[in-house]
Amino acid sequence: MKSIKPGTEERGVLLVLATAFISGFSIFINKFGVKEFDPYLFTWLKNSLVAVLLLGLILSVGGVREMRELKPKQWFLLAAIGLIGGCIPFLLFFKGLSLTTAANSSFIHKTMFVYVAVLASISLKEKIDRRLLLASFLLLLGNALFLKLIPTTGAPDLHDGDLLILLATLFWAGENVLSKRALASLSPRIVALGRMGIGSLFTLLFLIVSGHIKSAAGLTLVHWEWILIAAAFLFGYVVTWYAGLKHLKASEAASLLLLGGPVTALLSFGFSGVALLPAQMLGILLLIMGVIAASRINARFSA
Repeated sequence: MKSIKPGTEERGVLLVLATAFISGFSIFINKFGVKEFDPYLFTWLKNSLVAVLLLGLILSVGGVREMRELKPKQWFLLAAIGLIGGCIPFLLFFKGLSLTTAANSSFIHKTMFVYVAVLASISLKEKIDRRLLLASFLLLLGNALFLKLIPTTGAPDLHDGDLLILLATLFWAGENVLSKRALASLSPRIVALGRMGIGSLFTLLFLIVSGHIKSAAGLTLVHWEWILIAAAFLFGYVVTWYAGLKHLKASEAASLLLLGGPVTALLSFGFSGVALLPAQMLGILLLIMGVIAASRINARFSA
């Protein structure tokens, strides 16, 4: 695997940091939107809209030639990315999100860096930066304490949808490693379109077979408003994520996504109006330490 050029790594970091910020807001806001109707239909409609936006973006920058020159092997790779990244995990995630809290969903999703690191070390032969592992550990533990997932008394605040979120995260971890391999020969926009476009086709097939497509008849203006909001966040997520992933190691990019956890956690806390517990205060301290540690890893960019 080719080494990453120093000049492009800074751009990759900034793009993935933007992804993390978008993710933090997106999970919190989608929690409200998914309550309004069938989570499977919600997933398909917003993903399809994002696919249309990505196709428009590709056409506007002259990407038709790249699409025409795709080889059968590359189409197969994009189809695999669409199935395990743009279909199955989205169905699992948004069903799970309708059954659990935004904070729990964000925390579980951010554990993805662990699975990506393991898969990337095996498949892509990536070496993991120990400093990045330290920052990731601080952020993960800080989130767990802040969200009361490591309770001082009683049982942890777990919900029925948490397992579905975990399964979705595992699928996305595999897809991210697969996408990193695809980005070696394809542009980020094409890979993103493969995930969202082909993934939407698989999801449509699921809706037809399962009968969930019938729910489309009951859509109202409120539903479409939520779809547009969710699609806007998702479009920003995939555009920044794949562009950043192209210039970074898969494990490093997934670790930086942890910075989105504090965003969702703070938004959830702000709307809860509940006083902080000592363990949560410790969690905030660890989150601050984790953010500082992560920023210092790339301090050379500003030097």
